[in-house]
Amino acid sequence: MTTSAIKVEVPNAENATVTEDTLSVDLSDGRTISVPLSWFPRLVHATSEERNNWRLIGKGQGIHWEAIDEDISVEGLLAGKPSGESQASFKKWLGQRSLA
Repeated sequence: MTTSAIKVEVPNAENATVTEDTLSVDLSDGRTISVPLSWFPRLVHATSEERNNWRLIGKGQGIHWEAIDEDISVEGLLAGKPSGESQASFKKWLGQRSLA
């Protein structure tokens, strides 16, 4: 039996748009991928200002939101992976936000 690995090139993010219920990312290959915002609880609980204050990281391999300490990779979006943050970590973060 012969197996061969197929190398898949992941496009880079060029732009991101966050609405009340969707994260949309424009990719360098011309596609736009949209996922439910509910996949990323920190974005759900962020203000509109915080959601719109993002920057590309890794030459477009990911997106970073400084104010809410959220990083999302293009590869993860394409694979259909929601946030991997544990409930305990999220609850701790949410609790710290309410104190601020």
